[in-house]
Amino acid sequence: MDLLFFENSSYDLSLFFTILLAIFISKLRGKRFKLPPGPIPVPIFGNWLQVGDDLNRRNLSDLARKYGDIFLLRMGQRNLVVVSSPDLAKEVLHTQGVEFGSRTRYVGFDIFTGKRQDMVFTVYGEHWRKMRRIMTAIFERLFKDMQGSQGKEQKGEINEDNVLYIVENINVAVETTLWSIEWGIAELVNHPEIQQRLRNEIDTVLGPGVQITEPDTYKLPYLQAVIKETLQLRMAIPLLVPRMNLHDAKLDGFDIPAESKILVNAWWLANNPTNWKNPQDFRPERFLEEEAKVEEANGNDFRCLPFGVGRRSCPWIILALPILGITLGRLVQNFELFPPPGHSKLDTSEKGGQLSLHVLKHSTIVAKPRAL
Repeated sequence: MDLLFFENSSYDLSLFFTILLAIFISKLRGKRFKLPPGPIPVPIFGNWLQVGDDLNRRNLSDLARKYGDIFLLRMGQRNLVVVSSPDLAKEVLHTQGVEFGSRTRYVGFDIFTGKRQDMVFTVYGEHWRKMRRIMTAIFERLFKDMQGSQGKEQKGEINEDNVLYIVENINVAVETTLWSIEWGIAELVNHPEIQQRLRNEIDTVLGPGVQITEPDTYKLPYLQAVIKETLQLRMAIPLLVPRMNLHDAKLDGFDIPAESKILVNAWWLANNPTNWKNPQDFRPERFLEEEAKVEEANGNDFRCLPFGVGRRSCPWIILALPILGITLGRLVQNFELFPPPGHSKLDTSEKGGQLSLHVLKHSTIVAKPRAL
């Protein structure tokens, strides 16, 4: 009995001193750094007990409304800095793209990516630059093939050590593009007036019966607006892949300790009423009006970041935009798209969490061939 009491007492004392040490370290760090605002963390757990595991786009947007465009969450002993404004997104992704250009380490990611041998999650450095060159060359070659130009055969850096991770990155890119195509079709079915305006533009610019090709997509401003609006309203990746600073850094006047995780809430940039008029409405016209500053849906406007921007942006943009343009353009050019009998609209409920966003239920549509 005495021995059991002694063991329990030793355990309680160890736990007590551990908590005291955590409090001391927390206070010490608080004096050393001018940290961004955020909910007050508790020792050991940080903000886990307050925010839990579900750090999805909407929950993070609610926290941005409360704490501002930059706020800090302590997830255990790790810092998570969330950025929610176009100016700060530009600072992280472009102006200080090198300082915030690395990736955080997770055991799970190390297992599935061969200790960061892929491109998306690898630490910023020579290996990332090599993988980026490979991926860009592959996508450019595919793009040329799609245009009918084979180009010249060139020696590359692909080998058996990295080909698996290259294929995995391509698979992810194809899947997210399919989600965007599905969203675009659903929105065109649910908005017949937009569908008809797009059809009229294609007929007027190309002429009746002339099938749209990839170069034609750039001659059709309303088609480009439909693509941008689809990518903006129905963002396949609502939170950009987290970044990390290897060394202490500054952001918006705050200190960002080394190895903090930096998360850009791209969904809130696209859905914040401060940035866009009626952001929840599917309205391609916004990209043809004064409201839009962007001329390409590739991240030039930091309110619209479907592919990110800068050194760690998605190289799949080379193919994603032409694929979306040709697919949606040819469907509207050759068919009238309707919801299935008995339905006035398609169900566009969302499914997804922190990493992805796609249609909850796949729908059947009616495609009536046009008399060209």
